[in-house]
This record gives sequence, structure tokens and C-alpha cells, in this order.
Amino acid sequence: MAEVTIRNLRKSYDATEVIHGVDVDIPDGDFVVLVGPSGCGKSTLLRMIAGLEAVTSGTIRIGEKVVNNLPPSQRDIAMVFQNYALYPHKTVEANMAFALRMRGMAKAEIDDRVARAAGILGLTPYLGRYPRALSGGQRQRVAMGRAIVRDPQVFLFDEPLSNLDAKLRVQMRTEIRELHQRLSTTTVYVTHDQIEAMTMADQIVVMRDGHIEQIGSPLELYDRPTNRFVASFIGSPSMNMLEGRVSRDGGVFVDVGPVRLPVPDHAALIDGRAVVFGVRPEHLELSDDGLPVTVSVVEPTGSETHVVSRMGGDGPIAAEVTAVFRDRHSFASADAIHLRPMPDHAYVFDANTGTRLT
Repeated sequence: MAEVTIRNLRKSYDATEVIHGVDVDIPDGDFVVLVGPSGCGKSTLLRMIAGLEAVTSGTIRIGEKVVNNLPPSQRDIAMVFQNYALYPHKTVEANMAFALRMRGMAKAEIDDRVARAAGILGLTPYLGRYPRALSGGQRQRVAMGRAIVRDPQVFLFDEPLSNLDAKLRVQMRTEIRELHQRLSTTTVYVTHDQIEAMTMADQIVVMRDGHIEQIGSPLELYDRPTNRFVASFIGSPSMNMLEGRVSRDGGVFVDVGPVRLPVPDHAALIDGRAVVFGVRPEHLELSDDGLPVTVSVVEPTGSETHVVSRMGGDGPIAAEVTAVFRDRHSFASADAIHLRPMPDHAYVFDANTGTRLT
């Protein structure tokens, strides 16, 4: 195992810079998830750690060794790809053993490592099968087994669950997390799915346009996002955002059209300042006052009811507002209701920079 240290890392393709001087510290044994929208640079960053992309400038250190100019085979890492990358003409056992045989390792040790990894992943009954005879989840386990047998310092996962159906993705993310808890190997995991990030990570690195927006634990990012982008990206359904202005008239409020919403006091909330009021869907409650909305869609999930509504019609304050209720309600499309944000759970962001003010 080893820590991974990234300093002022940059990546350019000709004159276009796609990674802009990022700094990341990944402690020994941590499970760190790189997350962000498509094209944000997370896979490029992972591939630079792996040695599959050249570094334009900056340093990548694995343990005590700077690995910028080392080929992938000398970095002591193992990578699990989105498409599994299994050899179709080799059995499960041969796929898992291939890298070890290429190293010239003794057969007895290869057999022992393969057997141990197969036992951990529940692959023992399938060692004689070929990839075509396996399900998607089983193929992903083989790809993970091939990484485990190498006993690397760092595991790298590049969107490994993207090709699986929804139920299997939930199962596999649990298995990957349990595997990490058992092996305690430093792991860097890339996904665009923030639910995967929230449920699997010790630390999350949120990226946008080749920059790092915030690094922190899942609940730190959820409860204390540094800016509007992180607040919107982390959480499902995403945070509601409503444009308004600060009013310090008998208290501290954000005026959203004709509705006055109380917010926690803060020196940055200057009277008349243009801001964005944020509230998560689970922090809206039914009320006789608050935000007047018209129900658009009701989505019962069993344990919760998601209500997507519209505020302001087609006027200047028009916005979509989503609420999540644990109690069951019999709403119908076009119903008029009022939603009141819980003041202690309100966020205020600067309208221009997106920086969180409260």
C-alpha cells in the first residue's frame, strides 16, 4: 500500500489544457472517488496516475517514488476498466493469472494467489469458464480478481459499473467497498454517478472543467458544499436553486419574487445583494405559506414520494422545485400547494461567483 500525492498536475493536448494544476493527497489505504460531469477530466487524471497518459507538468508520487516517467508496469498499480478488458480466449483462471505468468512467478504462488482471489470474489466455481459464459457482474469480478492477484500498492477503477444494470450496480458497489475494507489497499475510483461516490468513498474529489472544486468526506460535501456547483452536483434529487435578493428588513431574508424566505444571519448578506437561495428537497415541508407551486409530476418510490413542481409559471421567477416527502400524499398534476423551506437548512450562494455565503 502507498499514498498517492499529486502536485500542480497539468495536462495539455497541443494548445488546449484540460487539467489545470490540480493538487490531491490520497492517504495510504483510503478509498478516494473522483467525480464530476462528463468531460471534467476525472478519467484523464486517473489515466495519468496509471501511466496511460503522459504528464505535461507537475508530479505524481506513489509512495516515495515520483512516477511521471515510469511505464504502467513499473508503477505497482492495478487498473479495472469499464469494459472489463478480459481475454475472450482464456479461462477465468488464465485471465487472472496472466500478469503473474508474464512476471515469471512460480506456478505454485500463482495458483495460490488466484485461488485466494477467487475465494474472496466468489469465483471459484467459474475458474474453468470463458468470459462469454459469464454474466456482466461475474466478468467484473474477474477483472477485479485480475487486479487483486497482483497485490498492488494502488487500485485504479475507471467507471467499472457503467455497463451493469441498476440492481447489479448496487450489489457490485457494496462488494467493491467490502473488498476495500478487507484488503485496505489505496484505491482511486472514477465515476460520474454521485450516488456511487457518496456510498463508497472515504474522500470525494469533485471536478469540473479540469479543476478541483472541493475535496472532502461525502457528508462534508453534502452538508457544507463550498459553492453552488458542488451543492447542485452532490445529492439526488439535486438541491433546489432560486434566484433572489437579500433583505434585512426586520430580520434576514432572501426575497424570491413576492415570497420572503428567512435565512441564517451572516455578515456577507448585505441588503440588496443578488443571491441564489438553495434548499435540498428533503428540507421542504407542506405549509399554508411559503413557496406557491403547481405540481407537475409525482414520483412514488415506495419509501419516499418525490414531487416535482413549478413556481412562477412562465414569469421572471419561474423555477422548478422538487420536494421529497417520507409521508405519503395524494397529489395530482396541476395541484396548487405551498412548500416552506426549513430555515436552519437553507443555503445562500453569491449570484455571480457561486460561492456559498451561509
